[in-house]
Amino acid sequence: MSPTVSSSVRPAGAGDGAGAVAGAVGTVPSPRPGRRRRGYGAWLRGIAIAAVTVVFALPIVWMFAAAFKTNVQVTDPTVGLWFSPTLDNFRSILETGQILRPMGNSLLVGVVSTVLSAIIAVPAAWAVGRFRMRRTGSLILVARIVPAISLLVPWYYLFAQAGMVGSYTVLVLSHMFVSVPLILWIMISFFEGLPVELEEAARTDGLSAFGAFWRITLPLAAPGTATASLLAFVFSWNNFMFALIFADEHTQTVPVALFNFISYASTDWGGLMAASSLITVPVLLAAVLGQKYLVAGLTSGASKG
Repeated sequence: MSPTVSSSVRPAGAGDGAGAVAGAVGTVPSPRPGRRRRGYGAWLRGIAIAAVTVVFALPIVWMFAAAFKTNVQVTDPTVGLWFSPTLDNFRSILETGQILRPMGNSLLVGVVSTVLSAIIAVPAAWAVGRFRMRRTGSLILVARIVPAISLLVPWYYLFAQAGMVGSYTVLVLSHMFVSVPLILWIMISFFEGLPVELEEAARTDGLSAFGAFWRITLPLAAPGTATASLLAFVFSWNNFMFALIFADEHTQTVPVALFNFISYASTDWGGLMAASSLITVPVLLAAVLGQKYLVAGLTSGASKG
């Protein structure tokens, strides 16, 4: 009689393999609550960024779209982004010269006032930041707080007595009143964040204090200078109040030229949107071309040490 093999007897190693598989299955890590919360946080941040982007981008999209509409289409709420575009608005403002001369005036005033403000404010910011002139910094802050509209009446009286109202000089000087403190205030924190050891080493090699600033510190401050200058130029390009009071029909800038599209009886919405689109392009190009310096200047000025 052949021996019977009990069913309870299993081949060697079979139980070990099953146990290993069961152990492997049992040790699969479950998602951690912290990782899950981080995933939810990323989704929430994405939704928030998308919402903010839509809020800020929608008016710009509507402006560019309205520039290619007729006045009837602009005021018709049933006409959205699907319409037959027209170039009549751009053709009208370019043929009549309603916006080209003001754009040239704004470019001239903005560039001159920004360059002069940077020449004055950057060395002054280095002196305030390096030599810890706290009282001077407080005075600069006061100049930034004082509303410019409070100075329009005395300015107008003085400039009128000097025969300067309606000239480019008075526009440049009035814009510098805001641009100089703006650039100075931004650059103070930037210079304070640069290591002073570089200047000390340069002075050890025989350079003067200003020579160390000119050859060592100023090239390092190029991103901050570009950032502050770009912000000052944008302010000058968008300023309406000074140009409305001090400019005449030959020196008026683009904000005043846009105001001329609005009359008592009606508003040329198509021409207004076309002109607004044209004057937006230079600022967008400046921001795109200077994006590298803008980001570097903002991040470098935010940290010290």
